[in-house]
Amino acid sequence: NFFYQYFRCYSPIAFGKKTDPDGNYIRKYIPQLASYPSKYIYEPWKAPLSIQQQCGCIIGKDYYSPIVEHDIVSKANMNKMKDAYSKYKEDKDDSNDVTINTSNKKPKTEQSNKITKYYK
Repeated sequence: NFFYQYFRCYSPIAFGKKTDPDGNYIRKYIPQLASYPSKYIYEPWKAPLSIQQQCGCIIGKDYYSPIVEHDIVSKANMNKMKDAYSKYKEDKDDSNDVTINTSNKKPKTEQSNKITKYYK
């Protein structure tokens, strides 16, 4: 059950800063950002225009602007997951009240009736 950790939503910015503070991975695989200072490598849109020009990469022109604001979207996502988890728990609790036969086997009386009809 993957829902139990719905409250975790890793930030691509914070995670990158923590695991690769100099941004070597970004510099290797996104050449447009290779010359950016480490301070801005994970958030190049926050670099002043003068630094963007100096690095030869204007955000929104030479490289993409952010698609979403992670802080806002991650909170919205966690709220949706929380709602889904609550509904899952409610549905699970409701289903505990009812016994459902999930096997393909029919009750023995039905099987016996079919066998008896076949042999008659």
